[in-house]
Amino acid sequence: MEEDFEDFLKIDSEPGESARTKCQDCRRPETVCWCSELPKPRLNPSSSIVILQHPHEEKRSLRTALMLQLGLIPGKCLLYKGKRFPNSKSDPDLENILKSTKTLLLYPSPLAVPLQEIEKSEGPYNLVLLDGTWPQAKAIYTSSPMLQNLRQVKIMTTKLSSYIIRTQPTDGCLSTVETAAECLSVLEDDPSYSELLVKPLHILCKYQLDNGAVKHDSKEYLIKNNKYPKLVGRRLENCYALLCNFLFNILIFI
Repeated sequence: MEEDFEDFLKIDSEPGESARTKCQDCRRPETVCWCSELPKPRLNPSSSIVILQHPHEEKRSLRTALMLQLGLIPGKCLLYKGKRFPNSKSDPDLENILKSTKTLLLYPSPLAVPLQEIEKSEGPYNLVLLDGTWPQAKAIYTSSPMLQNLRQVKIMTTKLSSYIIRTQPTDGCLSTVETAAECLSVLEDDPSYSELLVKPLHILCKYQLDNGAVKHDSKEYLIKNNKYPKLVGRRLENCYALLCNFLFNILIFI
């Protein structure tokens, strides 16, 4: 009986998932691998991208930082994980990067200047991106004094995100790979970066939509059009409370 139980424990709970062969680069099943859309050869910008990733972002099945890592030559996209930077697990080189006068932080603070206004001749630069939801990115910033001392920049663009299978906070928000692509286009003075680096994202979204995913509008759009689930639920709760109060008053006077 014990042997039968041990054999039962060895059974894969998701045999279909484990049976699918996965790509060694993008780590997705080969049938939905997006590596064919990566730049060939990999792009080699003079500036570098430094991604500070919140731990929760790593757990998401659909994330775009890896697209950036595979789209640029090794060493041009560095990724560090944590909630505070630098930290005990950080590569020692990160602290040197954050101390460098060539390092810029993409963050929408009142001190941020448009990236287009940065003097390119003073580069190449290290551009730091905070990877996570807006609350997570804000938490990383507020808990990391070294980040607050960096020159802060913002990207001026009217593009809408192509990451339509994930809800963005506002219509102007871009995914990590889209943001980096736009920034590199400016720093390298080469618009092809914004085209070549996002091709894997386009095919990823197509795969997901073809397999049952739905297009997501931004939170801003949903709120403006009274479609945001939390607000709809809150309105229903308010209506229910008003109805209960109305019925209670009727019963009092019967």
